[in-house]
Parts: sequence; structure tokens; C-alpha cells
Amino acid sequence: MSGRSSVVLFHGVTMSAAAWDDVVPHLTEHHEVIAPTALGHRGGPEVRQRPVRVRDVVDAAERMLDERGIDKAHLAGNSLGGWMAIELALRGRALSVCALSPAGFWDAGGYGQTDAVRKLRRMGALVRRTHRVQPLALRSAWVRRLSMRDIACRADRLTPDRALSAATDLIECAVTEDLLGTDEQIAPIPQVPCPITLAWSGRDAILPPAINGRIAQNRLPQARFEILPGVGHVPMIDDPKLVAETILATTGALPETPSVRG
Repeated sequence: MSGRSSVVLFHGVTMSAAAWDDVVPHLTEHHEVIAPTALGHRGGPEVRQRPVRVRDVVDAAERMLDERGIDKAHLAGNSLGGWMAIELALRGRALSVCALSPAGFWDAGGYGQTDAVRKLRRMGALVRRTHRVQPLALRSAWVRRLSMRDIACRADRLTPDRALSAATDLIECAVTEDLLGTDEQIAPIPQVPCPITLAWSGRDAILPPAINGRIAQNRLPQARFEILPGVGHVPMIDDPKLVAETILATTGALPETPSVRG
């Protein structure tokens, strides 16, 4: 590995490292890029005990850093992946964190969690019921956009093969219900261990900025908070270049853009 610092990218629940495919090319000029697949997700480390909790997924990610000989890296993550990045920072493993609509900023069992879980379960049920017809149905840009409307504004950007792969990731995720049913949350963090950007999707239908973003600002007041315009909960689908620029501004490779605060 070269002398450049590493950026480690963590995906959201039910997804895989492939969620970052369109972002990675925008980062490689500045950093070594590592995009692992999380514990219990398709292509990731196998689960050895149940139920799996978020801290178990973070433990597995930390073991990956150890195995690669990485003491600290720039960390970026979306949804569950953003939560993982923040938790790893609290363990002293981050040079910086860019958390894109991170999960965990809720009162466990409260509306900020239960509404998100309800929508994700609804999407999961639809994907499972329609799996046999997806190779044909997902050829339609309209179907791709409609079926993924809860997580992206422009899922029609995905190729049919990419959309089908994302659906297969969801179906073959072994820890979906364990993680959606967690009673864990991110506690208030009065002092940040490194530079942290909370980059919230402006059109997030899963973890809305007006609810979960507000909680995040209250619990992590020293973080830089910004709204990413025109993107849904998984902004890598809608605008990978914007996501990459937001990450690079956090790592210091690009100048910061003015924050949009709600």
C-alpha cells in the first residue's frame, strides 16, 4: 500500500460493498479506498452467534482494520455504515468521519426508529415477493425508480443488473431482522475524537433530517452538519460525485463547501 491515507467505506443494512461502486473512482486519486461488506451481509463475514447486534458488526469491522494493519483511517458510511464509522471513531480508529444519514440517532423504540424500520420492512417484503420477476421487471427504468423510491430519488440511474444485484443483496442478508429490531442507539457525544461530518440527505424518506438529523445535531453538537440536496437515503445511488466530494472535504483532500443547516 502506498503512503496515501486510507478511506474505508461502510454500506447500509441489507446492502454490500457494491453500494459504493460509483463513488470509488472519484476517491482513488486522493486515497487508498477500502470497501468491505459487513458481517452477515451477502459476501461479508459469516455470523457465528445470534442475535447480531450493531456492536457485533462494528467489532467485525474493527477486526478487518486490524487484519489489514490499519491503526486509523478516514471512515465514511451510509445509514448503518455511518453508525459504524462513528462507533469506530469512538474507539480511536478514525482520522475523520463522514456519516451520510447515519442510523442510530433515535430514541430506541420511538418514532424516529420505528417509522424507518416499517419502511425498510415494507421494501424488503416487496423485493422478496417479486424476486422471480425482477430480472424482467427491473429492465424498466420506471420500475427501478418506483421500487426503490424509499431509499433513492433516481434509482433509474442504476443499470438493470445493478438493481438486481441490490435486490439479491437484500434477500440474502442474514441479519436484517436482528439489526432492524435492535434496541441500540447512539448516545450523546459531548466531545468528538476527530473531525466528523454529518451529511444528511435532503430528501431522506427513511431517516428524515427534520427528525433524525435534529437528534444527531443535539447528540453530536461539535460535528459539522450539512444537507445534501436532491438525494435520498442512499445518496450514492442518486449522486455519487456529490457523495465523493463530501467525503473528500471531510478528509481534507478538497475544500469544504458551505453547510446547509436546517
